[in-house]
Order: sequence, then structure tokens, then C-alpha cells
Amino acid sequence: MAVGWCGDDHRRSFPDEDMRLVLFDIDGTLLSSGGLGKASMQRALTEVFGSPGDPAYRYDGKTDKQIVRDVMRMAGHSDPHIDAKMERLIELYLDGLYAGIESGKFSVTPLDGVNALLAALGARKDVVLGLLTGNVETGARAKLTAAGIEPEMFRVNAFGSDHELRPELPAIAQRRASEKLGLSIAGDRVIVIGDTPADIQCGRALGARAIGVASGQYTVEQLREHEPYAVLPSLGDTVAAMKTILDA
Repeated sequence: MAVGWCGDDHRRSFPDEDMRLVLFDIDGTLLSSGGLGKASMQRALTEVFGSPGDPAYRYDGKTDKQIVRDVMRMAGHSDPHIDAKMERLIELYLDGLYAGIESGKFSVTPLDGVNALLAALGARKDVVLGLLTGNVETGARAKLTAAGIEPEMFRVNAFGSDHELRPELPAIAQRRASEKLGLSIAGDRVIVIGDTPADIQCGRALGARAIGVASGQYTVEQLREHEPYAVLPSLGDTVAAMKTILDA
């Protein structure tokens, strides 16, 4: 069942300094796509560049365009050549996502507790829900929709299509909170929730609070090594997750 944003005016009851901007990563944090993203990317890389790249390269924590650049640099391609092919590659990657979702070959499902947590956060007038993800916007929306999560519930977002480097994304989301909702949210009121060290590290320049979630490829202990505000084993315990987010 899809979860939707409640639609309240966030400025109606709370001053800006009491607001929180809660930004979620997608893959490994909100949902599992069963390898769909990597399979689609490798297919597109092979078609455009003739190779899927180093199979040992880790996709998690990267933006889509960073993945392309990293693996094709390692394969010997120059940045100008990569740039010239990037638009076509992303088009083919998205085609692969749509085809994989349509075929039913890949299971795209919300992770444990996600729907309940998003509903609880979305009901609060002192919280703005958003996305901070390496996915390009169209791919992010496709994955969320396939998992039954309504993309429109996320009011302020920063996507991999906004910038190739993940550390640039928190400031983009913060700026959009001002431009779109008229909210001036301080850096330490921005909460970044994700399953990789890159999620934990990306908001540090802004003063954001990071919450690691060990629902992806990293354990609780591995995430703690990067000194986030907190680490949760999953988002399955709604009460614990809400307390952690609202106390951050």
C-alpha cells in the first residue's frame, strides 16, 4: 500500500528553528531493488562503452553519474569521452530500470518498517520529509513507485541528477527547503538517514546529523566507525527510529 504525504502547511504551527528536514537515502535504506539498479547500469555501460566495468567496484553510496565516471575512468576512458556519452548512457540505464520493473524479474520492495516510519514522520508538522539519493530523479521516482512508496510525499529532494558528487547534495536540499517551502532550516536541523559511510559523511560540511541504518551492505559496527549521530540496525522499530530522529 502506498504511503502519502499529509499535505499540511509545515509553517502553520512551528517557527523555522523548530523544523527538521529529514532526508532519506533510497537504495538499502527505504527499499531493496533486488539488484535492478546495478544490472541496468551494467547493461547500459556495456552498450555504450563496450564493458560493464570492474565487477569489484561498489555502487553503494555513489551517485549514478559518479558510478559511470569511476568505472569508465578505470577502464581507460577520458573525462571528455565519458561526458559525451553520459546523457545517452543514463537514458539506457532508465530504460533498463523500467523494463526490469515491468518484467517482474526484480523484486522492488520497501524495507522493514519504512512505510510505518514515513507515515509517522509525515503526520508531524515539525518535519519536512525529503530524499538525498545518488539516483537520478527519474530513476528514484521509478524505484519508489515500484516499491509502493509515493514519491510526492518527499517535499524537498536532492538527486544524483542535481550533482555528480554526493557531498554537494545536502546543501542543495537545504536550499530547496528555502526556495520551495520558504523555510530557513539550519544545518544542524538537517537529518541524513542512509545505509553507507557516504551517507554519514556527506552532510558534515553543513553540520547535518547523520543516522546510519544497517539495512544495506554495512554492519552497525562498520557504520559506527564513521561517527554518525546514531546507528540503527534497521528502521523496523518505529518508536526507536522516531525517537532517534526527533532527538537528533
